[in-house]
Amino acid sequence: MSTPVLSTTALTKRYGRHTALAETTLDIPAGRIVGLVGPNGAGKSTLLALAAGLIRPTSGHIEVLGRTPAADAAQLARVGFVAQDTPVYAGLSVADHLRLGEHLNPAWDRRFAQARIAQIGLDPAKKAGRLSGGQKAQLALTLAAAKRPELLIFDEPVAALDPLARRAFLQNLMAFVAELDISVILSSHLIGDVERVCDHLVVLAESRVQVAGEIDDLTANHHRIVGPRGSLDALPDGIHVIAADHTPRQSTLIVHDTTGRTTLDGAEPIGLEDMVLTYLHRAEGLTAPTLQETRA
Repeated sequence: MSTPVLSTTALTKRYGRHTALAETTLDIPAGRIVGLVGPNGAGKSTLLALAAGLIRPTSGHIEVLGRTPAADAAQLARVGFVAQDTPVYAGLSVADHLRLGEHLNPAWDRRFAQARIAQIGLDPAKKAGRLSGGQKAQLALTLAAAKRPELLIFDEPVAALDPLARRAFLQNLMAFVAELDISVILSSHLIGDVERVCDHLVVLAESRVQVAGEIDDLTANHHRIVGPRGSLDALPDGIHVIAADHTPRQSTLIVHDTTGRTTLDGAEPIGLEDMVLTYLHRAEGLTAPTLQETRA
């Protein structure tokens, strides 16, 4: 069995009295594009900063590629990180950024970096401060990938981009993954983007993991069940109710079948967006919108 790209046990990060991440236990397999989804303040950036070694946990344990994050220069070289504002140096040219990347990273792939810059049409002489948001994001992606990491971490990389720039970024990301054979963790609140490019999902809300797993398995094993009031009170073992809505005459449940063998009458699959929203509303103590639609 290959080493998980990210493994945590009861991982917790506090800032004073504020808990940014609580008791997080995860095992994410290598070779995946992982979508980390949740509302603002859910703990996504904190988890990614811990994985990149930018901060240390308050308690618990985390390993990235089998080692402590940022343990030494060799471990740093194995991980590429792009922060939310896709940081580049406004006063440096595109070519300056490539030279800086080569100077700082022993495994730097000069040919790859130059080819990618040419492919996306960036002028090497142009200052980064004069690039569009989409171009800055593409430059940051190129810099992270050209160090030839085993893991690429992105914290909301497309949040500020227009739809065309966002699509171009995600297309380039998928091309990088195919070409470099690497793992990716991508945080986002745009579920459509996650569904387009990711094959593994982690849902964070209220500083805790709500659900995690392969996207195909999760969508196949979450169902909506509608039946007469009282008929769904006793469910088979392994069927966990995520949300419930009742009227005087009927009940509607969103359930997670952890056995993968749901044969309940009236069960129908739900999409990824409905599934994610159900978990987020449950975490916040709200009634899920997908259930409200069934009210009589």
